[in-house]
Amino acid sequence: MNESIEPESGSAPAEARSDQIAGHLPVLCSEVLAALSPQAGDQYVDLTAGRGGHAERVAQRIGVAGSIVLFDLDRGNLAYAAERVRRTSGAAPTTVHASFASVARELAARGISADLVLADLGFSSTQVDEASRGLSFMRDGPLDMRLDPSSGMTAAEFLAASDERSIADAIARFGEEPLARRIAAKIVEVRTRTPILTTAQLADLVREAYGSRARTSRLHPATKTFQALRIAVNDELGALSALLDSIVSAAERVHEGRPGWLRPGARVAVIGFHSLEDRLVKQCFADMCRRGLADEITDGPVVSSESESAANPRARSAKLRAVTVGRAR
Repeated sequence: MNESIEPESGSAPAEARSDQIAGHLPVLCSEVLAALSPQAGDQYVDLTAGRGGHAERVAQRIGVAGSIVLFDLDRGNLAYAAERVRRTSGAAPTTVHASFASVARELAARGISADLVLADLGFSSTQVDEASRGLSFMRDGPLDMRLDPSSGMTAAEFLAASDERSIADAIARFGEEPLARRIAAKIVEVRTRTPILTTAQLADLVREAYGSRARTSRLHPATKTFQALRIAVNDELGALSALLDSIVSAAERVHEGRPGWLRPGARVAVIGFHSLEDRLVKQCFADMCRRGLADEITDGPVVSSESESAANPRARSAKLRAVTVGRAR
């Protein structure tokens, strides 16, 4: 059963109040805890700490005898999550401002092997709500979209520097947008007259490219284009592929009896939010199980309950998959 965020006896549960203060509801929390099954003394690695919702719950179960490593590309969220875990559990987490693609190197440098690993591939509500991040067409702001605002190319720079075919290919591949070529042509046409620098500009020109179809579209016409540019700017699928390769390599080491960043019996969970992510995770985990490197914990994808989806619409597209690496503990 999912944890409720509804008030009970006149006040919200402590965990719900903590999430409300954080400004972000972690998805599939009960399901994550069931899949990871945290035990006192475990070493937990949260590859996408966000606002610390999942990490807080796990920390409370592994206790001060355990250890926690938090990864995130957003320095602000990383600091917030670490303080949240310290405040609510007494744990002293290790923080890593880096992509989860570097998990093997970062943990090896610290001499850490994980019992529990979680990667929640969504971004936090606070990032969406911050107009300056440029992640949403619902709020006008600079067309940035970087999850790490301190490095890399912005979405505006990507659109300015890329040719029409590259833009169309990105929108088609990462957004699965059938009108990708029409949208790319519109972007190139508009940028010859004026730079495309804001989320409102981009949303408007995508709507223009849709033409009459915009009136009958189930989603906002810009939804898939914004998703595609965010994925492209942050190389999200490349990072996920690198992470999955690291998990496979670590599982092979476990199978061979060699030490690595995953311990025998480690439980690894990934939450994806769109078909491109989930397909990669599904294929990777299925292959690991076929090779005898892992056992499935979840029977197919775990999705949110009706009550969680109603309370947190972001959870509707979440899919959780989890495996145990090597021997089950």
